[in-house]
Amino acid sequence: MKTIIDSFDKEYSFLSNFFPCIIKFDGNDYPSVEHAYQAAKTKNKQEQFKIWQAATPGIAKRLGRKVTLREDWEEVKVDIMREFVHQKFQNETLRKLLLATEDATLVEGNYWNDYF
Repeated sequence: MKTIIDSFDKEYSFLSNFFPCIIKFDGNDYPSVEHAYQAAKTKNKQEQFKIWQAATPGIAKRLGRKVTLREDWEEVKVDIMREFVHQKFQNETLRKLLLATEDATLVEGNYWNDYF
């Protein structure tokens, strides 16, 4: 039977977009995929700066809900997320952890009803 990893916490916390890692975006090093993704939602440099400085990924996410959304967001958001996750797993330690999941199905289980 195939393994399903459906919670990105505890031993699998490294799979979460909230996990600390350096993500390069628009000349800055963001402290998590979540920070960079939320900043990428806007072209407004002041809004990006506030997200970059957010103390936690959760705060970055909340700030991202209030930004001036870039016009092409719906067209580019998946590619942007793909790029940031790809960057994250360029880190040798994180890449080894990901590869150790082998052929498990990875599903971000959540309680906030985000099924994207």
